[in-house]
Order: sequence, then C-alpha cells, then structure tokens
Amino acid sequence: MERSFRTNLIDAIMDQASQDEKIVVLNADSARALCLTKFAETYPERMINVGISETDLIGTAAGLATTGLKPVVVGFSMFVAEKPYEQIRQAIAYPNLNVKIVATHSGLCVGQDGASHQCLEDISIMRTLPNFKVFVAADIADEKAAFAAMMAYDGPAYLRLGRDKATDIFEDGKVDQIGGCDILQDGSDVTLVGCGLMVEVAMKAAEELKEEGINAAVINAYCIKPLAENVILEYAKKTKAMVTVEDHSVIGGLGAAVAQVTSAKCPAVVRTVGVQDRFGESGLQDDLFEKYGLTAQHIVEEAKKAIAIKEGKANV
Repeated sequence: MERSFRTNLIDAIMDQASQDEKIVVLNADSARALCLTKFAETYPERMINVGISETDLIGTAAGLATTGLKPVVVGFSMFVAEKPYEQIRQAIAYPNLNVKIVATHSGLCVGQDGASHQCLEDISIMRTLPNFKVFVAADIADEKAAFAAMMAYDGPAYLRLGRDKATDIFEDGKVDQIGGCDILQDGSDVTLVGCGLMVEVAMKAAEELKEEGINAAVINAYCIKPLAENVILEYAKKTKAMVTVEDHSVIGGLGAAVAQVTSAKCPAVVRTVGVQDRFGESGLQDDLFEKYGLTAQHIVEEAKKAIAIKEGKANV
C-alpha cells in the first residue's frame, strides 16, 4: 500500500504533541500544503505561522527553544534546510538548541516542481553541522518512528521526508533510535545500503540479484548521523562490497558517510547510486528516477561492479 509522507506526518506530530504540551509547531505560511491544519485546529496556541520568511522561522524557533519549549519546524526541504542555512548554523547548531526540523518534499520525488524545489544537497549540509542528528524515513511507519526518536533527543535534529507515494515497508509501531538502522535481509556477496524512498528500490534490486545467484544484504540507514557504524563495519567485513542508494547527490550524503567509515576502519569496495553532481529537472517522479539512474536495474549493475572489483576481476 502507498501512503503519503506529507499527509501522514500530522499523525506523528499529533501523537507526540498530545504527550508533551511543550511541543510547538512552526511553519512559513505553508500549513495547508503540509497538511498541518489539524494541529492548528486542535492546538491553536501552539501553532505559529511566521509568514513567508524562513530566516525568521528558524530564528523564532531558536528563541522559543531558549524558553524551554520544544519547537518543531516543518517545511519543504529546500526552504527549511538550504534557504535559512546560516540561521540554522548560528542560531540552532552552534548554541546546541533543542529545535527539530522536519523537511518534506526532498529529492527528485518533488517531480514537476523542478530543480528549484528538488533539494539534493540537504543530507550533506545537515550532517556537517556539529550537534545535529540526521534521519531519513523510508515509509510512513519509519517516518513516525524517526520523529519519535528525534523528539526524545534533547538537541537539534533533522528529519528528511519525501512528498507522496511511499510504499509501506514496515509495520506501524516500528521503533527507531539515534545511530540505528534496519537489517532488512542478510547477505554474503554484497551489501545494499539505502535511505528514504531508495530502500524499496534496493529491496527490488536484491530480489533481482537473488535470481542471478547473488546474495545481497539490505540495510535501511534511517539515521545518517550518527551512522550505525557497527552494522556498516560488520557488513563491510562480511561482504567486502557495498552499494549505497539515495535520492540525493552522491557528494556528501549517505554514500560519503559509509565510505568515510569503511575507509577508516574496514576498507571495502563502495559504489554509490544517487544523483551524479547535477541538478534535477521537471518531470514525473518515476521518470526522473529512471533518467537519473535511481532504479533497481542500476543498483544491480553497480552491485556486480562492486563484486567484480573486490574479486580483482575489474579495472578500477
């Protein structure tokens, strides 16, 4: 079954807000687009619309955090991660304030909105900020679990979500934790490490590899920072070949995080599937995934290359 990140986010927020009266939600005149009107109707005194000014959005959230409240900033990823980046760095990360940023509409899945709205750099820039934790949800159950884990942490955190069309992978009631991941299936030949919408695609690739006699492990890296290093290193040692998959630039994202860990502690072949140092463009989500190589077939090809390299059967 497919469910929408955007329309189901309100359930995660309402669940946490019903348990903690210190939670306040902020948006930049986008409550309707983000399906937040239910929160505004239920807790009108806890919903703040700053207008179309994302820099004020971050500054206001930071100020509220200094009073002991727990601000949750919600908006399109391009406008709550990149547009106010200076304010995030200076007003939230540097003083280590308890502000949560929930970013919807990330990556190529924004589709027809085009390059100006397709945030392909947010994992990279957010994971470089000291004090920040970074989560990426693969489906609605993961969205709720990541949001709960983020809210339980006393400090700044970022949750990356898609827009719509999230196929259910996990059952409701899933539990996430800081520095955690999910091992969706074991394998001995190659490890596929995905995040967000690419987890489902990685699982399809594993099925195709199995038909060719290749045993692939699949990991859902729902927490990019801190990364589940123990699991990554376990499978780097076990398979010695890894393919990372993300709806994000291959520069600085999940692939870079995995490669950084393995190169330092347990060298393995790491191939990256993602957007290859370019902007997106307007188009349907599935068409864009096909054009930019975010498909099961492309993952299969990269997995075979990784295996060939580790076995010394391919030129590097």
